[in-house]
Parts: sequence; C-alpha cells; structure tokens
Amino acid sequence: MIERYTTRAMTAIWSRDAKYTRWQDVEIAIVEAHAQLGDVPPDAVEAIRAKSSFDLARCDELEKETRHDLMAFVRNLSENIGEPGRYVHMGVTSYDVIDTALGMMLRDSCEVLIRSAQALGEEIARLAREHANTPEIGRTHGIHAEPITFGFKCANWYAELSRNIERLRQAHEDVAVGKISGAVGIHAIVSPELERIVCEKLGLRPDPASTQIINRDRHANFLNALALLGAGLERIATELRNLQRTEILEVQEAFAAGQTGSSAMPHKRNPWNSETVAGLARILRGNSMAMLESVATWHERDLTNSSVERIVFPDSCQLADFMLGRLTTILKGLGVFPETMMANLRKMGDLVFSEHVMIALVQAGMSREAAYKVAQRNAAKAWEGADFKASVENDPDVRERLSPQQVKELFSLEHHLRNAGHTLSAAGL
Repeated sequence: MIERYTTRAMTAIWSRDAKYTRWQDVEIAIVEAHAQLGDVPPDAVEAIRAKSSFDLARCDELEKETRHDLMAFVRNLSENIGEPGRYVHMGVTSYDVIDTALGMMLRDSCEVLIRSAQALGEEIARLAREHANTPEIGRTHGIHAEPITFGFKCANWYAELSRNIERLRQAHEDVAVGKISGAVGIHAIVSPELERIVCEKLGLRPDPASTQIINRDRHANFLNALALLGAGLERIATELRNLQRTEILEVQEAFAAGQTGSSAMPHKRNPWNSETVAGLARILRGNSMAMLESVATWHERDLTNSSVERIVFPDSCQLADFMLGRLTTILKGLGVFPETMMANLRKMGDLVFSEHVMIALVQAGMSREAAYKVAQRNAAKAWEGADFKASVENDPDVRERLSPQQVKELFSLEHHLRNAGHTLSAAGL
C-alpha cells in the first residue's frame, strides 16, 4: 500500500517488522508449550527467550538461498540463539506459524477498525442530534420527493454503520484462530494439547479442523465485512458529494486557507475528500473478490492464496482504517447550511405535500385512483407555474370533501415531520 493511504495503527500491525515479530511470538510460544509438556529443557526455553532476535537484512540474505521467507526467518532466529536454537520450529510446518500469526494480526486489525468505526459513529450521532429538526428535502431518483430532516438522514447512516461494526465484531471472532497441527493438519507430530496451549498463550482459539492451513472461508468473510463497510462509507461519501453540488450546496467539506481546488479555476471547492473515500471503496470490493477466489485450494493446500494475501490483507486493513478516519475528519469539519436546505425544500412550492392531499381524499371517501388524479392534475398546474396549495384549495373535488382547516394541515411541514424523531430513537440516538 502506498504511504498516502496508510494509518499508523495499521502499519504497526502490518509492517514487515511487525509481521516477523508476530512470527517470533508464535515460535517462542511453541517452544514454551513443548517445555510445558516436557519435550524441551527449561534452560533452553530461557535461552531462546533471551537471545531470540531477527534482522530483516539477514533474513533477505538467507532467503536468497532458502527461497522461503519463513525458513529464512527461522534460520536467522536459530543462528542468533545458538545451540538451543535447534528447538525452534520443532515439529511444526511453516503455516502453523504464518497462519497463527495471521490470526493475531487480523484480530488486532478488527479491534483497530472497530475503534475507528466507533469514532466515526460519534460524529454521525452528533450531526444527527444537532440536526434532528433541520428540514431538508428528501430525494428519490435525484428528484425532490418529500421533506425529511438532515438528522433523519444521518440516523440512517448511523444505523448502517452500527450493522457494519457488528459485522466486524463477528469477523473478529471468526479470524481470531490459530493452528499448530502440522503438515496436513492431522497432528502427526505435535499434539492437539500443544496446539491448545500455544493458542491460549497467544489469545486465540485453535481452529477445530485445519489442513496445512486454516480454511480461507474465515478470511474471505473478513474481507467481505470490509467490503460491506467500504460500501457503507461510499454511500455516505456519495451523498455528501451530491449535497455539495453547486445547485444544491446544502453541506460543504472544510476548505482551508490556501487550499487549491483546481489548478485552472481558482474558484473551485471540490468534494475531493469524499471522492477519495468513494474511490477507495472499489479497491475493498476487488480485494474481497480476490479472497473469495482463494477459498478453494487443491487437496490439503496449495500456494495460490499466498501471493494474493500478501496484498489483500494489509492493503484492505490499511484502506478501511484510512477511509474511516478520512470520513470522520470530513464530518468533523462539515459545514451544514439549514437555510439552503429550507430554500431547496421550498423550490417546488408545496408540491412535496401531494401525497398528503391524495391520502386525505381517500380517507374522505374518494377512491385511491380518483384521489391520485385530483392531486396529480393540481400538481401539473404547479409544474406550469401555478401555486399548488391554491390550486388544491380551489379544486371543487377537494372543497366538497375537505374543510379549509383540514387542507391547511395537509401543507404543514411540522405535521409532516412529526415522527422524524422516531428513526433517531430506533437507531439508538
């Protein structure tokens, strides 16, 4: 992942040094488990703990010979430890170490993402509460529909993000597993008890049925959760982009002094942060598909998943955390313009209350089809420049069935929005 889209929290998990440190944690835990079961002398364990270290440059040098990064790492550990190093990697296969370390890295990544998502949720919640009663036109197909509030819109975002946080929690449980089960997972050399001890030391659960690797459905599920999270972030970012259009301009990203919107047009203030979030969501979806392709392997394993995972795991975790942080920053500095929202809401006059007219006529005894036609013919006049409310008030079919007071209530914005707060409450706001 290019540095532009990385975060410190994820780099601390996914840097090469961090990954090799996790490998070291697993190798030491295996030695300690062997000692606990009486297979390695206690003094050897102490020496291994004290002297175990690695050097990335030396690992690279050894890998030129081994053509195997994990074995180059093991050789580097052993040569630094000395004679007790013969107990390192005893009875295990490479992916006992790699997949168990991966379980720790994915577990830790989930925890970072949950915290970042919760921080975003706090900003969405703040906007929802602040603008619970800020009227705004709702749009379907990009066209004015009926009034909502901006807080209602934010509550919808909050509810979806809450579901994505729950998916991350479920994925956390799914990926926080390890395996110390040997070359094909049959525990031919190491025992299930040793596997249990190692996983417990590392804060993982043993995978109940591994092969040479942990089955990749777990990992595909994790990346699917990230893809869904990204899609939800993209939905918010896309809405923010639309609401910043010049002819709408109901919100605006913060624009710093000296910031350049366009190299050619000094007046431009583009929603580039929101566009960045929307664009990166595409990468998360693509990475998810690549991981789905890696679920199927030949027999007890092949190597087709390995090259894919070197890219999709660190990149997806970095991108998801970056996107959460970027969207949080956008919302913290977001300008919200209630006056423009109200002006836009009123652009169509009172046409947005046409459904209320139709329903009131139905309740007054008119068939739904006839009521629809009454509301529609008066709306048609409004499209041609007439005042919709006046047209309805003077319509003979309306006057026959509804009192002036009833008609007045049909065009009350407060009456229309009387239940808007329900959504905030239902979403936990």
